[in-house]
Amino acid sequence: MDPDSKDMKILEALREDSRKSIKEISKTTKIRPSTVHQRIQKLIANKIIEKFTVKLDNKSVGENFIVFMLVKGNTAEYIDLKILNDRHVREIFGVTGEYDLLVKLKFRNVEEFNDFVLKFRKDKKEIQSTLTMVATANLKEEL
Repeated sequence: MDPDSKDMKILEALREDSRKSIKEISKTTKIRPSTVHQRIQKLIANKIIEKFTVKLDNKSVGENFIVFMLVKGNTAEYIDLKILNDRHVREIFGVTGEYDLLVKLKFRNVEEFNDFVLKFRKDKKEIQSTLTMVATANLKEEL
């Protein structure tokens, strides 16, 4: 299912604030409330909307140390549920170029990050190399 212009208006309203009521979305999109409700249910059923969530303030929740890590190695060997379910791992992308993966991580501080990296490299012998980049400013972050 490809979202049409009405779906995109609804998605944009939800992207701005997923707590908006059907009535509020209807008002801003000029689409009838029953249609908004029906389309949201269809977007969920077709997995265009994966889940509703919140965007937290990184500093307030103690996750203001953000790191991007490039990983080189045999991806099938070192990406397992342990890594996928680690609370520090926020996003993982397969990438082209010298490295295989780009991993976005969030930590309280540099010590917590250091512990993670040492354990990650020790537990995963298949990793050939990693390159880490610490974010110095968060200019834009969306869900």
